[in-house]
Amino acid sequence: MKSKIIFIAIALLSTISIAQSKVGTVDSEYILSLMPETKIVLQRSQNYGAKLDSSFNIKVKTYQTKVDAFKKNEKTLGELAKQAEYKELAAMEADIQKYQQNGNKLMQLKQEELMRPLYKKLSDAIATVAKSGKYTQVLTVSGNEFAYIDNNFDITKLVLNNLGIVAPTETEE
Repeated sequence: MKSKIIFIAIALLSTISIAQSKVGTVDSEYILSLMPETKIVLQRSQNYGAKLDSSFNIKVKTYQTKVDAFKKNEKTLGELAKQAEYKELAAMEADIQKYQQNGNKLMQLKQEELMRPLYKKLSDAIATVAKSGKYTQVLTVSGNEFAYIDNNFDITKLVLNNLGIVAPTETEE
């Protein structure tokens, strides 16, 4: 008898706690793509990438000029001079590879730095909508696989409204 009462009490408590939970979803990638600031971030990161590319192209051009000069004068150079040239060319090639790797890392860091304020703004808007809608949890749709999502609990449009962004209307063909 005691175990039946405990079982009923646990079932009742778990039902009450489930009933108080409200879960919503949001498509944060979609919202980010519609934010006007995203275009500015994209332009700034492209400009930064162009600066890195121009520096990289100068290094590659210098290396190529050095290789061409070495090939042209290779037959007239002595063995020690050839070895010195090989070492210099190998060092330049390693420098170019390292510069390229660092450039990729710098580009990623710059993009993260530029996107950080947008993520903060989006996070604040989601929090505002979630609190006003009394959601206990909000899951992001992008990057996750869901078997079923009830669109009645999708707060993407509410977050867009909170940010003052008008979503494009879908046209059916």
